[in-house]
This record gives sequence, C-alpha cells and structure tokens, in this order.
Amino acid sequence: MKKIIIQARLRGWQAFLPFCCAFHVHAGGLPLNSSQLDTPQSTITLPTITVTATPTKSSLLGVADTASQGTVTQAQLRNRPILRPAEVLETVPGLIVTQHSGDGKANQYFLRGFNLDHGTDLASFVDGAPVNMPSHAHGQGYSDLNFLIPELVNFIQYRKGPYNAADGDFASAGSVRIQQLHQLKDNFIELTGGSNGYERFLAAGSTAYAGGQLLGAVDISHANGPWNNPENSQKQNVQLRYSRGTVNDGWSLALSHYQSTWGSTDQVALRAIDSGQIGRFGTLNPTDGGMTNRTAATFNWAETTETGQRKLDLFALHYQLNLFSDFTYYLSNPIRGDQFEQSDQRNIFGGRYEQSFLGNFLNFPVENKLGFSARDDVISNDGLFLTENRVRYDTINNDRVNEATAALYAENMTKWTPSFRSVLGLRTDVYHFDVDANLEANSGNVTAYKTSPKLGLIFGPFDHTEYYVNYGYGFHSNDARGTALKVNPDPRDAGYLTPIQSVTPLVRTKGGEIGLRTELVPNLHTTLALWQLDSDSELVFTGDAGTTEASRPSRRRGIEWTNYYQPSKTWQLDFDLAASQSRFTDQDPAGNRIPDSIGTTASLGVAFTPRGSWSAGLRMRYFGPRTLIEDNSARSTSSTLFNAEAGYQFSKRLLGKIEILNLFNRQVNDIEYLYSSCLRSESATAACDANAGTRDGVLDRHIHPAEPRAARVSLRLSF
Repeated sequence: MKKIIIQARLRGWQAFLPFCCAFHVHAGGLPLNSSQLDTPQSTITLPTITVTATPTKSSLLGVADTASQGTVTQAQLRNRPILRPAEVLETVPGLIVTQHSGDGKANQYFLRGFNLDHGTDLASFVDGAPVNMPSHAHGQGYSDLNFLIPELVNFIQYRKGPYNAADGDFASAGSVRIQQLHQLKDNFIELTGGSNGYERFLAAGSTAYAGGQLLGAVDISHANGPWNNPENSQKQNVQLRYSRGTVNDGWSLALSHYQSTWGSTDQVALRAIDSGQIGRFGTLNPTDGGMTNRTAATFNWAETTETGQRKLDLFALHYQLNLFSDFTYYLSNPIRGDQFEQSDQRNIFGGRYEQSFLGNFLNFPVENKLGFSARDDVISNDGLFLTENRVRYDTINNDRVNEATAALYAENMTKWTPSFRSVLGLRTDVYHFDVDANLEANSGNVTAYKTSPKLGLIFGPFDHTEYYVNYGYGFHSNDARGTALKVNPDPRDAGYLTPIQSVTPLVRTKGGEIGLRTELVPNLHTTLALWQLDSDSELVFTGDAGTTEASRPSRRRGIEWTNYYQPSKTWQLDFDLAASQSRFTDQDPAGNRIPDSIGTTASLGVAFTPRGSWSAGLRMRYFGPRTLIEDNSARSTSSTLFNAEAGYQFSKRLLGKIEILNLFNRQVNDIEYLYSSCLRSESATAACDANAGTRDGVLDRHIHPAEPRAARVSLRLSF
C-alpha cells in the first residue's frame, strides 16, 4: 500500500489539511472539519503525518452538510458482485438500478419516491463531466453509464435533495459524482466467462511517464443473456489518461471511446406469458435493440493552498444513439406494428470553475465558494421515426436543437461556535432553447432562468453525533422541443396537427430534511434522515410519442436509515433501509397515487477479506412493491435478490474469482408497468379490432423479468 507524506502549516487559524485521498473532497470544494476552523493567534507548524492512500471509510463528522450525503470508497466496491456497470450506484443508500430493456440501453433508476426513468432528477457526473442528456430522443435526463469500467472507479460521492449550490438541473432527488483512478497499484489482464454466453476481456495498467502517470484500459465484452432471442450484446471500451499530482492538487487529461450494439427483449405483456404464447424470457418483437457510441475528452485541474482551492473541469463529448423499441405491439398500427426508432446525435461542450476562500468574518471562521458552469448541447439529429423490422417508414419528428445553459453559484459556510455552523447557498441557472423542427410550426427559441436558494444548519458534534437541518430550492428542465411545441406532430394520434400546449421550460422543486450522523458506537457509522420534496405541476416531453404529457403537483416524503460497520480490516458490513410516500397534491377522481413511485427499499452487504488467500462478499437487495395506477388498485410485486462473490489468491500475481448472480434463482421482475397494448393474435377482438379507426387495447401488466441465476468466473494476472 502506497503512502503519502503531508505537511500542514497553520497561520492565524488552523489551515485546511487536505484529506489524504480525493474521496474526502467536499462536493466540489474543500472539506472543512469543524476542528480545522478554530482561531489560535499564533503560527504553528504541525509535525509531518503519514497516511495511507487507500484507507477505509472515514468520518464525515465536521465535514458533511447533510445527513444524506456520503462517500463510497474502493474498499466498499472491491467485493461487490454486480450484473451491470451502473449497479455501482447501488452503493448509494436507497438507490435501485434495474433494466426494462436490453443491457446496451441506459438503466432504470429509483430513489426517494421517484421512478427516475433513465436518470431524470438524478444528476450524475464522471470525472467532472455530466452524464445526463437534456432533450434526449428517448427521455429527459437520459443517463447511460454503460461506459463505466467498475474496476477503475476510485470513489463515488453522493448527495440527496436540492441543498447543494453546486448541483443544478436533474439534482432534485440527488446527485452522484464518480471519480476514476489516476494510477493502479498493479497492472493486470483479466478474463471472465460465464452463463448465457458472457465473455469479457479487461486489461489495465499505469506507468510513470514524463513526471506524471499514464493510465490505459481496454474493456471488451459479449453476452447473450437468458433471452430466447439472444441479446448478442457487444461492447468495446477504451480509456487513456495522463495525470500529474493528485485530484486535490494536480491535473489530468483523459480520452475515452465506448461503443455498443445489442438486441433487446423489452418489457412484454404478462398475458402473452400466461397464455403460453411466449416463454418468460421470450420477446414480442425480435428486431428491437440498438447501437450507441460515446467519445469524450475531459480535463481536470485543482490547486490547493492554505487559503483555499481552485478547481476547473472541462469536457467535450460526441454521442450517438439509435434505439428501436416496441412497447404496445399492434395497438397503433395493426398491420406494421408499433416499433419506433429514436435517434440522437450530439456534440457537447462545457465546463465548471469553482474557487473557495478560507478566511474570517467578524472573527468567525468562514469558507466562501464561487462557481460558474456552462454547457452547450449541439444536437444535429433529435428524431423519432416509425419503423418495421428497423426500417423507417414514417417520421414523427426529426429536429435540430441547440440547448445552452450557464449557471453562477455562491456558498458561504460560517462556523459561529465550536458546535454550530451554517451553510448558505444561492444559484442561478439560465437556459436558452433553440429548436429547428421538421414541422416549421414547432420551431422556435425560448430563454428561461431559475434562482435557487439553499440553507443548511449543522449542530455538533455532540458525543460523536452531529445534527442537520436543510432546506433548498431546485428545478427540473424540460425537453427543448416541448418548449417550442405548438402542434401535435404524431400522425398516430387523432389530434395530429391540432394545437398543443408547450411546456414550462424550468419547473420548480423544493425540499427539506432533518437528520443526524453518529459514530457513538466504535467503527459504526450511522445516519438517519427525514425528508420531503415538493414538485410544481410539470409538463414533460414524451420521447416515445414526440408530444407533451401533463402531470400534477406532487409531494414525496420519507425516511432513510444507513449503517456501515467495520469492526476490523477483515470484516465490512452495511445495512440500509429507506421508505417513502409519494402523492399528487391536487384533487382528481383518478386518485392521488403516483404510478411507479418507489416505496420501500433495503440492502444488506457483508464483505470478508482476511489476510489469507480467500475473500468473499454477499449482497441482498429488496425492491418493494409500487403502485401502478393512481387509485392504487394495481401494485407491482416486490423482489429480493442475493448476489455472492468469492475470490482466491493463487499466488502474488494470480487471482481467481467467482460471482453468483441471483444466488437463489428468484423468479422476480426487474420492472413492471400497467398500460394498454394489442398482441397480433388479438386483432379480431373488440379492444384491438384491426378494422377500427381507433383501438383502446387491453390493459395489462408489462414486465421485464430479472435474469435467472448465473455464474461468472474470472482470472486476473497482475504484473
């Protein structure tokens, strides 16, 4: 284990001691511990201290602003079996990552009473570059994390609620910031094979070069999955990074390219399974699937001094997706079927600069932050097409969009007493939407802005316990095309070319939270949070239809309890429990339940890493039932899944590992929806009459089953 020598000098008051590892960075700035803000009158030179570069989870007392923020370390990821790359986010307490389609598509996320779809209201960043895609062809805030290489994740910082000035759009439920490694302890080649045609080759290494570190990785995989129509997923991922210094005091330049193709078994009507028309892993359209690629360049720079920190993140990305889906089969078109293609091609440019200043105000120690961010999405192809067997035969929309945004934010932290500090933030976001639609009536441009104040009060620590009160305003942007929409562009709809209401560009959210963080029991880190989030009435752009869809004002509230216990270097245990209630706040005869909103989740993990050759990990995830309709007359089933992992060190250079996913082979569902559809065999029924101008379809559950038990075996050769 490598070591870092840190020297600190105090001048007038205790200067900030940079934490030994980047995962202590305080959400885009310096982590201030309350003990580091005292104000002695003389200059003191601290002795040299030695810390390890890869410590286990450390205390956030005196550092955190809320009870619901935290950091996930490499140690917590090391013995965690995962099915898909984005499942590293399930280390965030209460966050569920699942899938309703092929594994090349962005995952489905659930958190704090939200079905976040593919990322809406959960802001995600990798090495400072945003992952969410605004005005995306498939869904607002689309977050595809399939380009992640889990073995290269250094740490994950997460925050929940709209309380942090550094977080803007898509962050009402929370935000996650993923930092990747700059250097490897050992270079390695890893080969993995497993059930259902799973094959993976991963090679990664780093070396000293020109006064810095050069790191490269190649990740190639193939899988068919358990589906009757083989997925034939093929992924290629290449990353190259050059860095100098550390994350807190240095710079790095990274280049990456990811591409993927896949066939997809989308969610299917349950009646097709129950009738024997298809099996549990069958499909109703074997030509669904897609292809995507992402090429990115990121530059990160930070400088830490005794008086503060400066930080700069720059990014440039090229992105493309062609996605073929079919959710209703023969409801809209009884002859050709309902498959459609969503096409998205864009270039993204942007960055963020943030500077923090340590000082005094009326003899009270303070930290002030100023930040500026900007982003421009130049979308050359934002399209929705009707297709049959992946061949286009009609266009619903094929638009060009330029969406530019800039934000300015400030935050002040003042330590009023040794046991009380406040955090006050203010953020203003400005958006400009410019739409050039294939239907001239739907072209136009709109400018909008939102100002969002934030407040946090922190009391303690008292007897190893800290208390938090937080309140903040946030917002959610809508699809640029919806802001300019004037007529219905969908030829499948009876209201085709009739006037339609455009959407509100930026929609207000506001939330509050009280909580605590305690380390009263040695080696046990516990947090408890009670939260509430209100959303104004939203109009959202529906990518599957190319039109707007109204929703109602809502309120979500809940409780979260998280625990991390490490009694020794050998054992790690964690347990999380989250429960939430989601309701519409207006009156409607349809009911006040929010369909697909998550209710209860729980997770339990055990990792065993003795000094000997063996290591093991076991994970449990409970995904509770969810209402599927406003009157709560239909609810999804719950699911409980176990994943296990065991490793054996054959020699200093050779490591073997086996993963068992869905250990007990539970027949549960990844996702369930309730809506109407028509099967080909139902064309003669009243609900799906092929000769009728309109069809109501058959209201049914549509499910995507969880994958059955699967085994994966890996061999890693280090050098």
